[in-house]
Amino acid sequence: MNPFLTLGYSPCPNDTFLFYALAHGRVPLAGLRRPPLLTDVETLNKRVLQGRLAISKISCPTLAHVGGKYALLRSGAALGRGYGPLVVARKEYSRRCFINARIAIPGPRTSAHLLLRLWQPDCRNLVELPFADILPALRRGEVDAGVIIHEGRFTYVDSGLLPIIDLGAWWKQLTGLPLPLGVVVARRNLGRQRIARIEAAVAASAAYARSHPQQPLAYVRAHAREAEEPASLRHIDLYVTDDTLDLGDEGRAAIAELLGRGAAGGLIPAFRVALDK
Repeated sequence: MNPFLTLGYSPCPNDTFLFYALAHGRVPLAGLRRPPLLTDVETLNKRVLQGRLAISKISCPTLAHVGGKYALLRSGAALGRGYGPLVVARKEYSRRCFINARIAIPGPRTSAHLLLRLWQPDCRNLVELPFADILPALRRGEVDAGVIIHEGRFTYVDSGLLPIIDLGAWWKQLTGLPLPLGVVVARRNLGRQRIARIEAAVAASAAYARSHPQQPLAYVRAHAREAEEPASLRHIDLYVTDDTLDLGDEGRAAIAELLGRGAAGGLIPAFRVALDK
């Protein structure tokens, strides 16, 4: 087995903040290869589907595709409590109008896409774009609407776009649960003991960043797709929380609920959520 641990996460502020200590050796993890891979979440989903990363942040629905080969970690998740991906548009739309609207999504295996399809199962004109390209495509009129994630939820108003629905608020009203957006997984063939050490290291990295919040900011700033630092800080506050340290029973229930609804709708494979002990 390859002794090196390849780590992947997105350049969005909550991930660079969360993984700062691991990426810079503030938290040790034997065998971790540096530098990590920083790329958009749909590329990470694809890399994990191919088994090319030992540890990675992925979109929650991707877990249904890779759960046989990757273990879900208790640490590192991003959960929204009453907030999540935003559907925005160039003009007012009813839910029914979204059946024919051209809608940009940040990837077919993302939580944003799954939530959109749960909210409007009949939407059919979906345009896959990297998340950083969705707002520019809306501004150019190439799409009618988009599901925006990361810092875009704080900056879309500058583009003259209208909010249609916060899918996290809709999910909370529907289920009463937090919304699982991203989770961290590790390859099962690393073995239980090594996975446990990885899980502890990810939790320690999150705890370090929260205890030393100024240290990761230059790293966050260097990779943020939005230039405004207040947007990055607000994003971190929303998604690096106690849930990131440990999913807990409620977080696990939320993942099971989202994946269960996705499977019932024929959108993802059926998968039983479990946290390896």
